[in-house]
Amino acid sequence: MSSTLHTFRKIAFAEGVSYILLLFIAMPLKYFFNQPAAVKYVGWAHGVLFIAYVGWLIACWVRYKWSVKRCLLFFIASLLPFMPFVVEIRLKKEE
Repeated sequence: MSSTLHTFRKIAFAEGVSYILLLFIAMPLKYFFNQPAAVKYVGWAHGVLFIAYVGWLIACWVRYKWSVKRCLLFFIASLLPFMPFVVEIRLKKEE
């Protein structure tokens, strides 16, 4: 098992969870219940995980010589709710 691919898979999963928490829990708490702290902390965690996701995506691109198309699709997946889970499942099959 490759540690780079394994780490990227775990980051994809965590980034997906943080995105769902941000969109469906933290943002409603902020805008409907006047609780901005939820977005502050969950948003911060999501930002760190997004940067890690992109960093490990680049690392995998270089190490495994992934195509530009694949990397672009994986990047776009990080911007859409629930899609990082699809990336994680695909990577799990490759491990």
